[in-house]
Amino acid sequence: MILATSIWARLAYWQIVEHPSLTALAQAQHLTSIVLPAARGQIFDDAGRPLAIDTTAYDVTVAPDMVPVGQRPAVAQSLASALGLKAADVSATLASGLKFAYIARRQPAAQADAVGRLGLPGVSLEPVPQRTYLPGGTSDVTLASSLLGFVNDSGQGERGIEAFYQSQLAGRPGQTTTYRDMLGNQISLGNQTSVNPVNGSNLQLTLDANIQYAAEQAIAAGVKQNHAQSGSVLIMNPHTGGVVAWANYPAYNANQADQFSAAQVAATQDPIVSSLYEPGSIMKIATLGGALDDGAITPTTSFDDPGYVNVAGSVIHDWDLRNHGVVTMTRVLDDSLNVGAIHAMQLEGPQNYVSYLNRFGFAQPSYVDVAGESSAYGGAGVQMPAASSWGPVQMATASFGQGIAVNMVQMLDAVNVIANGGKLAPPHVVERIGSQPNTALAPARQVISARAATQMTGMMADVVQHGSGWMARVPGFETDEAGKTGTSQIPINGQYSPTQVWASYAGFLPLNNPQFTMLVVVNRPGNGNDNADEGYYVSGPIWKEIAQKIILQWRITPGS
Repeated sequence: MILATSIWARLAYWQIVEHPSLTALAQAQHLTSIVLPAARGQIFDDAGRPLAIDTTAYDVTVAPDMVPVGQRPAVAQSLASALGLKAADVSATLASGLKFAYIARRQPAAQADAVGRLGLPGVSLEPVPQRTYLPGGTSDVTLASSLLGFVNDSGQGERGIEAFYQSQLAGRPGQTTTYRDMLGNQISLGNQTSVNPVNGSNLQLTLDANIQYAAEQAIAAGVKQNHAQSGSVLIMNPHTGGVVAWANYPAYNANQADQFSAAQVAATQDPIVSSLYEPGSIMKIATLGGALDDGAITPTTSFDDPGYVNVAGSVIHDWDLRNHGVVTMTRVLDDSLNVGAIHAMQLEGPQNYVSYLNRFGFAQPSYVDVAGESSAYGGAGVQMPAASSWGPVQMATASFGQGIAVNMVQMLDAVNVIANGGKLAPPHVVERIGSQPNTALAPARQVISARAATQMTGMMADVVQHGSGWMARVPGFETDEAGKTGTSQIPINGQYSPTQVWASYAGFLPLNNPQFTMLVVVNRPGNGNDNADEGYYVSGPIWKEIAQKIILQWRITPGS
């Protein structure tokens, strides 16, 4: 009786008192929550051509504790041969005693099939989404890699569109709760729950894949030909603000992102939107455009340019160190005369000049929908200083694009203002999210009058016909094309380098109804000659080559 009572007491203890804890322990051993991944949205260009899609790859996994000790050498050798791994590394994983380990990540279907046919104990294949991008303009890059970005192993977008629209592309994963036996097989019991995933939204861009490809080819060839460090091309529709092409060289192969080292990831930063540069004489478009709008100058306003000007004790020269005599403001733009830009700014007045810099958008980020934008002003609470806090020399050099830093989107926005009748349409890359238009875009705003924009268009046309833009003339559009050159010294350790420059060219066509604007910036050309490193010589021909391809693709005719 004592023995029976003891047994019944112990049974009551385990079945009643310890029931909750034992139930929890059993569930922990057998109840498994499985994440149901959402399908990532695809990315398409303006014509519906896929730029980024998900395909299926396979993770090769193993349960080392399920592989009999005697079979481990054979299993290790088979896996190593099928996957191109070292047998010793696989053996070390099998000897770890773990319940789960990765042998190889994101293997293509052919290799996964080869592993599956081996029928190895404890080895499993887990399907995972693999982000795939198109081949780019050179053999070592994927198309629009800098703009699109890539997706890491955790499914998180890195850089570009993938990062900016992460929440829309990723969707929401689901979850199912199920029971498994000791071998990991699913068993049917009650209390199983499931929440379905919500797939990510597709994105349709304003990008033209054909123009993007041509831009990548041209900037790569231009960088190599001019012995430069790097180069970038940005093309936009000035009427809508939509990005047509966004190309850098060097760029990267986003299909290899899962193999990037930390240094390689750092090198994927996009110079178009994440780097600042001093634009040089292309800034004269904004300087003279504001002065035209203010009525301080006209295209025929003339003054005597001796080739230099003394500003608060500092002598600032024209780039060619020559006395130009009496010149008009159109000639100032034609020959890119720094003294003329300073004169226009002084006629306008410092207060009005800084006000127009704000209106053109240099006082704030462009807010283009691409991750990682850098801006000298407007970011992290940094505001453009009031005119009263600018030094006279800083004000003077900023008028011709030195001592003021911008990103390429901001600079091309200023060109868009001229091409779009004085209005700035918000720059953007995504046109539609799912089936809906992108509603996050701000309305276009008037920056300068249509009259001033028309006057500046005529002056920029004169740059192509009679000035420094002659190397960017497109056959058939010689009188129907607007442009402006830029060359700016690069500051190094607090001093401007006499030899290292940014060489740039911006323009649009046709004059009366511009179909595109384009900015080309080449970083540190190394042709070994001052004139051969100028914007007109380095970037003008690149601009011309891409423009000719756009004209053919879009069937643009002069005067259209």
